[in-house]
Amino acid sequence: MGAGSSSISDLASNQYLKRFVSTEVITANDPFWNQLLSFTFSIPDTSADHRLLEESVTSLYMELLQNHATSGNVAALIRVFLSRATELKASAQCDNSVFTWQAYNALFIVRCVCKLLVQHLSEEEVIEVLQTPPPSTEGTLPEDNSNLVEDLVTSLVEIIVDVPLVDLTYSLHHEATTTLLVLTSALVFASGELCYLTILKMLMTGRASIHACLFVKTLLKRFMAQDKQPVKSEGGSVVLGLASGLWNVLTLGLVGSGEDSSKKGPESPLASQSVLLLLVLANHYTADRTTRNPYRQALLHAQNFHDPAESTPTQAVATFKLEFATLYKTLYMHLHDDQTTLLLYLLLHKNEDFRTYVLARTDMESLILPILHTLYHAPDSTSHHIYMSLIILLILSEDDSFNKTIHDIPLKNITWYTERLISDISLGGLLILVVIRTITYNMTKMRDKYLHTNCLAALANMSSKFRSLHPYVCQRLVSLFETLSKRHARLCESIKMAEDLLEESENDMPDALSDVSVLEEVLRMVLEILNSVLTHQLSHNHNLVYTLLYKRHLFHPFSTHPNFQDVTQNIEMVLSYLMGRLETTKRDPGVHDVQEVIQQGVLHLPKDRLKKFPELKFKYVEENEPEEFFIPYVWTLVYHKSGLYWNPKCICMFDPSQPDG
Repeated sequence: MGAGSSSISDLASNQYLKRFVSTEVITANDPFWNQLLSFTFSIPDTSADHRLLEESVTSLYMELLQNHATSGNVAALIRVFLSRATELKASAQCDNSVFTWQAYNALFIVRCVCKLLVQHLSEEEVIEVLQTPPPSTEGTLPEDNSNLVEDLVTSLVEIIVDVPLVDLTYSLHHEATTTLLVLTSALVFASGELCYLTILKMLMTGRASIHACLFVKTLLKRFMAQDKQPVKSEGGSVVLGLASGLWNVLTLGLVGSGEDSSKKGPESPLASQSVLLLLVLANHYTADRTTRNPYRQALLHAQNFHDPAESTPTQAVATFKLEFATLYKTLYMHLHDDQTTLLLYLLLHKNEDFRTYVLARTDMESLILPILHTLYHAPDSTSHHIYMSLIILLILSEDDSFNKTIHDIPLKNITWYTERLISDISLGGLLILVVIRTITYNMTKMRDKYLHTNCLAALANMSSKFRSLHPYVCQRLVSLFETLSKRHARLCESIKMAEDLLEESENDMPDALSDVSVLEEVLRMVLEILNSVLTHQLSHNHNLVYTLLYKRHLFHPFSTHPNFQDVTQNIEMVLSYLMGRLETTKRDPGVHDVQEVIQQGVLHLPKDRLKKFPELKFKYVEENEPEEFFIPYVWTLVYHKSGLYWNPKCICMFDPSQPDG
């Protein structure tokens, strides 16, 4: 960097970097920094780019570790950045690119240093390196660097909330956001149980926390804006023309210049990084009663900018107001991303105002269809993404108006649903189809009991509002029961044979019995769902009744089974009643005749003959210690989505070889 180098491969021998990592003490006001920071380069936007950069400076990093205590140059660089940062707000307003350019370059080097330190040292050691002052000389007082890291953290937050976002400052905002991600990532590389480290606590309780509401609002606005990275002018930098007249300029050519465009980073790297940082901040200190998380509180109490209603004593006071309409649109347009789905989950589960807003929307299909698309293409998604998508459906299904409305929204030509051409179906019908398909996929591939439970809980919540189900939806619902019942019969038969022949070992028998127990739970829930539809919506589901009549033999074995006898009672009664009416018609009734009997029969069926059951209601509740799930999940997203290179050999929190941790 500085002058005298032509490519990234020459960084290790660059004279300015060599001097920076040496034992030479370079004070914060030395002209050297103007020379070091006079470079332009293509911003690394992929993990491959960042890996190439890190590998090229490994030897310099080792020298820095050896010499930092003697020189204190890392702390001096941070002080240089902080001095540039104080000028940034005025700089952006008056279009003075020099301050912005130099601050960005200084911050980029700081971030690269921090990134390497965090991966290999404990956080305590990282802070020590960053705050080590130069040795005091005779007649001078030693520098007080005890708050330097907090000064850096606070400055980064203030840049994000105070510096206007324009083309000139876009890269600076992205770098400030990325640097905060790096500084808070020490937890990923710390062995042992989840713990809270110093820099994260600085953000929660230190000077930076006073900006929490504005900071969260700004990150959300970055996400909502989806601003693309400004196109650079010829020469690689928006400031090249000005800078080249002052200093010699180095342009670093990274691998991105020749990469396949499909391997590039997101179209809006600032929006993507902002969501990741917001998720990191919102998912730590959620269970710690001694430390309040101001970022989480800000997110979960944000209100709609256009909501005329003032907060009542029973409502939390708004931390800030936001355009919910824009937020809603941005969310549904990016639900193919794990991080967006997790943000939607947080807002729906914890922000009552946002959940109320979503449930009042008349275009519910805009939000639901991308979720169903993710579930339909489950093999292309991570298991966490599938799980969070289902939880969102479960949360929405807790609302009766949602369960009713989805059956009033017609859909046409859903091209991504390829199992069968369905030209006309309701949103509710498609939702049922995709959830059933997810259950079937889980039975054969993932075998996750909790996923089964959440799928069935969502269907159960909706069942009392099922209306006018498409014939294919009815067929798939009954086919699910048929598949489960056949599997149950095979399992029971194999256990009986094993007991008779004494072939089953003592260790294997409990596993088989456990499988039967789980399967019976699932079977019972499916029967409860069918029972709920017949109890509450019999007259509005002629197609389902027709399918049940056609497959009535499936239910006979369960009518005498002690675990299912009660929930099959209504099904058996309805089918027996309609079969009796059919027997009074012509000998070989056709489809039309059967449908006519059903339409008339369900109207005349004595309702008092149906056994009353409580309405099925399941409510999603987080585990007792949600951080054990959400913190590794969030950092897995950062690992895969931030565009940074994280050395997998150094990670302790999760297994980086797994696609979703």
